Amino acid sequence: MKLTKLISSLLIIIIIAFIVNLILKKDMKPEDFKNKKPRLIIEEYLSGNVKAWGILQNRSGKVTRQFSADLNGKWDGKQLILDEKFNWNDGEVQSRQWHITKIDEHNYEGIAEDVVGKARGYSYGPAFKFEYVLLVPVKGKEMKITFDDWIFMQNERVAINRAKMTKFGIKVAELTVIFLKD
Repeated sequence: MKLTKLISSLLIIIIIAFIVNLILKKDMKPEDFKNKKPRLIIEEYLSGNVKAWGILQNRSGKVTRQFSADLNGKWDGKQLILDEKFNWNDGEVQSRQWHITKIDEHNYEGIAEDVVGKARGYSYGPAFKFEYVLLVPVKGKEMKITFDDWIFMQNERVAINRAKMTKFGIKVAELTVIFLKD
């Protein structure tokens, strides 16, 4: 009887802590960077050739893969067409073509063949946040992984990207990328 009461009490405490955490959680927002410099205008930064290097970490932080990438973007005044080619250290080569449309000064939408629905982008100051669901090949199947992708401009040539990857709201991996514009 005492054990049942103890377990019930612990469950109530855990549930209350979870709810309080959800209420008090203050996630970083793109607007937090609105008056900061340098200003990242994604369609300008990703136009032309950009080189990238990155690491993929599992949920515990262990580096599981590395890659280099070549990006080439073309901006037509309304839409950025961005070709990406990833060369993974295990020999896999991946390509993706983004079509990113500028909605207004701060808002973007993007589509790509392996993206479910539309990606949403938000740009303020040196930060660009991109949210999307990507079909990721895992053991012969495609898994829907949600990306919370942030790019931070360091100067006119260098930007740093951090992406949290989740499934059902649970972190499954993180991606860190360094961009260098030619």
